[in-house]
Amino acid sequence: MPAYEYQCDACEIRFEQRQKMSDGALEICPECGGHVKRLISGGAGAITKGSSQASGYAPPPCDMGGPCCGGTCMADGAAREH
Repeated sequence: MPAYEYQCDACEIRFEQRQKMSDGALEICPECGGHVKRLISGGAGAITKGSSQASGYAPPPCDMGGPCCGGTCMADGAAREH
């Protein structure tokens, strides 16, 4: 559930409110009852669930400085046992 930032036009306080994306914007200040507006913020970026494999990232093979695979690697065209 994202947190939205608001500012009151009357008392000028700023506050955050956690809301569902489907919820409408708040209109009333919890402090003074004045009108509030939702502010635009930079946000935290995209947050994804799951493994890094789902995003298409794969670590480099062990012969390229990545973790050891425990098997046979091909470096410079020659098979190497680990």
